Amino acid sequence: MDNYVTGETIKRLRAARRMTQEQLAQALGVTGKAVSKWETARGLPDITLLEPLARALGLSVPELLSGEQVVNANRSANILRSALYVCPVCGNIVHSSGAAVVSCCGVALPPLEAEEPDEAHRLVRESFDGEHVFSIPHEMRKDHYISFMAHVTTGRFDLVKLYPEGLPEARFEYRSGGWLYWYCNRHGLFREKL
Repeated sequence: MDNYVTGETIKRLRAARRMTQEQLAQALGVTGKAVSKWETARGLPDITLLEPLARALGLSVPELLSGEQVVNANRSANILRSALYVCPVCGNIVHSSGAAVVSCCGVALPPLEAEEPDEAHRLVRESFDGEHVFSIPHEMRKDHYISFMAHVTTGRFDLVKLYPEGLPEARFEYRSGGWLYWYCNRHGLFREKL
């Protein structure tokens, strides 16, 4: 992660669980003074305490480090509410069907926000033999390319990884509705309703 747990975060999360400093200290096997020091920014919990601290506060370690508890409002797992994340360091693509705290290569990743395509990133569609063929008239150089395309419907999420110097196109089994997403490594995520 790109940050460490702060005293302010510990205090806020502890108070939300209606725990005293002494109760938290007891759960961790430390003194109340240690918790007080953390919360007043006069010290930090040892890294070996992160997992027990997260557990005592009812969180995962990534949630503790980000300071935000993840509450999945997408309990029915509607795939149309999916979130996509791309690591700016290695290009890793992460898909989540609900709220998540995602990190890669030591960087906390925000969910991508899809935009309407512009002329340089417009979608071209063809259908034949039970398949959709989608292409983007876009250059595919090592420094500027379409990284992936994903066809998302209520029950399926299909992703095709694309590579520089390849073709900016993907084939998907014919299904009506949903969205098509595509990602330009320089300009971000685009989507179009199908």
